Amino acid sequence: MRREPAWRIFAAEYNDASLEIKGSGEKVPSYVVTPLGSKVNRVFIAGVLTDVESVMEGGEYLRAHVSDPTGVFTMYSGQYQAEATAKLQSIEVPAFVAVVGKVRTYIPEEGTMYVSLRPELIREVDAEARDRWIIEACLQTKHRMGAMEEAMKMTQPNVYDLRKLGYSRELSEGVVAAIKKYGTVDVTRYATLIRESLQFLMPGTAGRFEEASTDETLESIQQRKETKKEPKKPKKQKKESAEKPDAAQDPEAIVLDTIKELEGEDGAPWDSIVETCKRKGLDENSIEEALNSLMDKGFVFEPMLGTLKTT
Repeated sequence: MRREPAWRIFAAEYNDASLEIKGSGEKVPSYVVTPLGSKVNRVFIAGVLTDVESVMEGGEYLRAHVSDPTGVFTMYSGQYQAEATAKLQSIEVPAFVAVVGKVRTYIPEEGTMYVSLRPELIREVDAEARDRWIIEACLQTKHRMGAMEEAMKMTQPNVYDLRKLGYSRELSEGVVAAIKKYGTVDVTRYATLIRESLQFLMPGTAGRFEEASTDETLESIQQRKETKKEPKKPKKQKKESAEKPDAAQDPEAIVLDTIKELEGEDGAPWDSIVETCKRKGLDENSIEEALNSLMDKGFVFEPMLGTLKTT
């Protein structure tokens, strides 16, 4: 039997799924179909492992969460995934991880479906590996957006015509199934996910995303990440007067940069972050919202009360 491909997919797209195609017969795979047409049996994800907890006595069954820039994957691992379970128990959170996993669904009642993952393989990785995964996921998401847009132009969306346009059989079948289930898909929602993901890789990208194609934006990020870092220049003395935020940056980017500037080995004090961001022109509400969002996305965590640190 052919091994199913591992899709690079963001948490937000995966969690939007409410269609399951169940296989019939022995060893016939089942799939989760997302609104963009990902026909998923296995995934490859990377992000921040934010927590691991036992949901049964004895620690034989674990629930864990992996955060990417768009949302959170939920994973369940037990005695039948012995290697993955042991790995989860050994990792000190938060940590960057890469995971290959199988789709898992829970349907408590008709019309309601929750998705999660059953990990097959888990490895600790570094921030650079996570960033490369984000770029790959952006590219694959954009590819699916293109397939969905082409299908929605058709009078009768079908696999044959999508295949003629160069899309794979798996994606073509998934897109047709997605349109039947979800109807007209809001592709712009996923363009926003890409834009926000790129923003965290390279602050200021979001503004240029509107002016350039996604491919150009991704290429510029890849080039910058492959370029050797220049020696750091001495920091300029901070001005006491409030600075107006760069129009190309949003509050989350400003707050994240501020934490990086202030954090030491133990992190950055919450009060210092707030005061510095105020001098950069942000108000308290914007700072609070940005901090909460950054923690939800796994880019910062609170090692101790009142202190924040980047992952």
